[in-house]
Amino acid sequence: MTPEAAMLFAAGFGTRMGTLTRDRPKPLIEVAGRPLIDHALDLVRPLALPRVVANLHYKPEMLRAHLEPQGIALSQEAPDILDTGGGLRAALPLLGPGPVFTLNTDAIWSGPNPLEMLRAAWDAEAMDALLICIRAPHVLGHKGGGDFDIDEAGRICRGTTTIYGGVQIMCTDLLDEIEEEVFSLNCVWDRMLERNRLFALEYPGRWCDVGHPDGIALAERLLAETPDV
Repeated sequence: MTPEAAMLFAAGFGTRMGTLTRDRPKPLIEVAGRPLIDHALDLVRPLALPRVVANLHYKPEMLRAHLEPQGIALSQEAPDILDTGGGLRAALPLLGPGPVFTLNTDAIWSGPNPLEMLRAAWDAEAMDALLICIRAPHVLGHKGGGDFDIDEAGRICRGTTTIYGGVQIMCTDLLDEIEEEVFSLNCVWDRMLERNRLFALEYPGRWCDVGHPDGIALAERLLAETPDV
């Protein structure tokens, strides 16, 4: 089954951004004159999906005013923020059945549309999730180590050679197995790893993490350059 919905994660506090998120949520911080979340929506729109959802928590009224006119459905998390796994599960009534794209909203991509790459490679018979990962030479602004290793068949395990880019296709049925209300998608990936059904694609372009203030200038330089694919 091909995904027909996308979930944009936009609920976080953006604490790594320091004072930049004092008066706005991180997805509304501008890169090259446009909010981060609009750069993310640029990746989603070419897929012409019938359902696109964003979750809200920190300063939700600002994101609501920005996203509702664009036709984005909203899943507000209150009184507590639910983390990525809990947030995705809470949004399922809006997303509908079947696998979904999930997309972090604090990255800039230079190269092919990662969502189109995922859709072209998705195999529902073999996969519970398909992630985009990037090798270090193609990464800007990331502070931390790698996340996964990828074998020749595209299956992944916890490792250090590639960094998760924050986009994936994921089946949502395993979300119901998590007892906690607040939980990370890592809890779901661990179950997929046990089933040997967690896969990744290696991104051929470049990717910039805009999770901290230094990432803004890096991302703007990346956008100003010719994509190196």
